[in-house]
Amino acid sequence: MKKEQRTYRTIAISDVHLGSRGCQANLLCDFLKHNTGDTLYLVGDIIDGWRLRKNWYWPQEHSDVIRRILTAAKRGTRVKYIVGNHDEVLRTWLNFIPVLGNLTVSNREEHTGVDGRRYLVVHGDMFDSLMHATSGRWLMHIGDHLYDFIITLNNWWSLIRHRLGLPYWSMSKWIKQHTKQAVSYVLNFEQLLANYCHSKGYYGIICGHIHTAEIKMIDTTWYGNSGDWVESCTALVEHHDGRWEIVTWTKETDDVVADVDGSSREQSSRRARKSQH
Repeated sequence: MKKEQRTYRTIAISDVHLGSRGCQANLLCDFLKHNTGDTLYLVGDIIDGWRLRKNWYWPQEHSDVIRRILTAAKRGTRVKYIVGNHDEVLRTWLNFIPVLGNLTVSNREEHTGVDGRRYLVVHGDMFDSLMHATSGRWLMHIGDHLYDFIITLNNWWSLIRHRLGLPYWSMSKWIKQHTKQAVSYVLNFEQLLANYCHSKGYYGIICGHIHTAEIKMIDTTWYGNSGDWVESCTALVEHHDGRWEIVTWTKETDDVVADVDGSSREQSSRRARKSQH
């Protein structure tokens, strides 16, 4: 049964971490195969330079993700790569990286919605207090090692659940949602971004960095986080009528045909949380 191709005005993905063992490259390839957009924002940490410096890891499926992105650009999608902290080496070369057809690389972008409202598109690491504290970067790297360990456990746990016929469940995401310090960190990050956008006259923010997909209003500022492709496999999409949605893509879905209203005629692990402006 042929899978319906979905086309959006905008797709934003972040924190893919190509080059790391936790990257869900096959799922992202499947998502990019079945979903296209007029504009594709790669909102930072697409390539994990931190991991690659320590230990080279680059299987074929990671190259397949790059190939699908370049193919999308060749076919007319405007691809805008916003640099994050894990791929920060690109920031040194921003002034020397040419515009390659429909592909651009920058620190930030401005997105204009259907209704003319302005959104700041940025990875978000510059709003992370740990990135700027004296010992912050050391703590970030220590936390990175701990995160690797949790992701390894998560992968084994997912394999066990899959063999038992159980749906996908993220241990790392559950830990973050039930740890008081982690919840406080996320809320502080979101508030800082909202305050900045409000001060600069933006209606909203499109970001990544904290691996927590979300759409909500913070005071008068619209906040959208595209999540990640390590734990939750999420994308932030804008429909052609201006509606925003978080799409969760946790299983290859070639055998699923979606109805016009977004429901499926076969069992699917594709789940979406919809939010209006």
